[in-house]
Order: sequence, then structure tokens, then C-alpha cells
Amino acid sequence: MKDLPLIGITMGDPAGIGPEIIIKAIFLYHISDFCKPLIIGDRKVIEATMESCHIEGEIREIEEPAAFIPERNVLFLINLDNITLEAFKPGVPNSKCGKAAVEYIEKAVELVMSDRIDAITTGPINKEIINAAGYNFPGHTEMLARLAGVEESTMMMTGGGLHVVLVTAHMALRDVPSNITRDKVLRTIRITNESMKRYFHIPEPHIGLSALNPHAGEGKLFGTEEWDEIMPAVFEARGEGINVSDPVPGDTIFYKAREGYYDVVIAMYHDQGLVPVKTLSFGKAVNVTLGLPFIRTSVDHGTAYDIAGKNCADPGS
Repeated sequence: MKDLPLIGITMGDPAGIGPEIIIKAIFLYHISDFCKPLIIGDRKVIEATMESCHIEGEIREIEEPAAFIPERNVLFLINLDNITLEAFKPGVPNSKCGKAAVEYIEKAVELVMSDRIDAITTGPINKEIINAAGYNFPGHTEMLARLAGVEESTMMMTGGGLHVVLVTAHMALRDVPSNITRDKVLRTIRITNESMKRYFHIPEPHIGLSALNPHAGEGKLFGTEEWDEIMPAVFEARGEGINVSDPVPGDTIFYKAREGYYDVVIAMYHDQGLVPVKTLSFGKAVNVTLGLPFIRTSVDHGTAYDIAGKNCADPGS
């Protein structure tokens, strides 16, 4: 039992499906068989969700993570008690829920940075709502990087036989080309190479690098980013001994990865990388933040306010 990893699981937005997928994972899927799950959230919300899902089980509040041994049908909780039932209604987000969701994350980072838990898994939050609560972050990844004090981090989505890392993530599509720079591509290649060795135990990962433009720019007919920014990063990475491809058109690279040509794909922007993963494994994929001093994973979906409180959320991811 002592060898099981102690995972801090943040509840996510109280008004979303985070509370529901957590209690289903604890009481129906018995994740305590293979880890020590510690929920960081609000007891009132957990109890209300258990009632609406017709799930019975025990909740035990603890203060120190090391002070519990996981048991089936027991949910261990660090109760921040930071939202009232009046401010909580499934499917109806508000800034109070956004503030509570951020506080769960802050507590989890405090615990993992002090080595009191081994890793973090985060429930879904809503970017608009956390910004309405006064937190100027485009998403979880950027918030975690700031809290951990790191400058370089990126997201990987893994599922459906693919590992996909992003050069750019949460930004308007019109802003993507100007953010595809030699330095940013090179940093992403380095983080990806090191992470595949560290987390997936691949000694010499073969990295497939996606082009930004159709047909990889077709000899500069459809854009010059491949020549001006991406290839210089490739040459430098290869000089460091990293096995990375030339820019491969986005319409073929994921097929090649599924066929075993590459261990991981680096995509240039959010939808280019996440569409294939979610098409192949929606609700089962896992989001991993690379570049942090600790392991952080998350579900591959959002708060799903439209189904919150209806007892139909799938905890598979």
C-alpha cells in the first residue's frame, strides 16, 4: 500500500461535471485500488452530487495527506469549504465557482511542491469563469506554470494511440503564425524529447513535427513559416542529438504516428493537435502538462455545464 502514488485530485468548477466524475471514479470505478486518491474540494458540493447521483459512500476529511490509507467506498477529502450551497447550482456557473476552482488548484500545487502528494489530477474548469473571478489565465496549463514558477510548459494529449504536444495552445487562430517562432518550436522539441524519456521510458524518441501550412507550405507557395522558423529549430535540435522530423503536412502526420513512424507528434496549434486525439478517444484521453517540476494530468474535456447534475457524465478520462 505504501508504494501507491498519492494523487491530489482537484474538484474543478463546482457547477460543472468535475464533482460527478470524481465520485464515480471513487465509488464506482474504485481507483483507490491503484492509487491513493485525495480530493481537494468542498464537502457540501460532494455530498449534494452524491445525492443527485444516488451514490452512497463515506466521506472522510483529513488535514495531512500522509495520514490516510485508501479504502474502497471511502472518499478522502481536504475540505476547503469555500463555496456556499446558495452559490452552487449544477450547470449554472458564476464567479464564486470560478474562485473556488482556482483555490483547489492553488492548494494542490502547494501540496505537491512541498512533497506531501506525488502528483496532481485536475477536474475541468472554465476559462471564462476563472477570468470573471479575477484570475487572468487562459487555462490550467498557464496557471500551473505560474504557480510552479516555471517559464516553459506545454500540454500533451495522449489517447487513441497518439501522443500529441502543442507549440501554441489557447490563443486565437489569427495569432498562431506570429507565435510559431524558431525559439518556441525548439523549446517545445526539447521539452517533448525529455518528457518522452522521463515519462514513457523511450530512450531515443522519434518526434514527428507537424507543419503549420497546407502541404508544409508547398515550397513557400502557402506560407514561409516552415522555412523561416520551423526548419531552423529542427536543425538545431538535430545538432543536440534529438531525432525530429522535417515539418510534415498536418493531414498525414497523425496517420503516420498511428502506424508507428513517430513516438510523439508536435502540432503547431490547438485544434490541429487535439482534433485527431479527441476523434479517436474522446472521453478517454488524458491531458498531461509537460515542463512542470511535478506530474499533472487532467481529463480531456471541459465542464460540460449542459449535463452537470444530470447523472450522465462519463468518468472514463
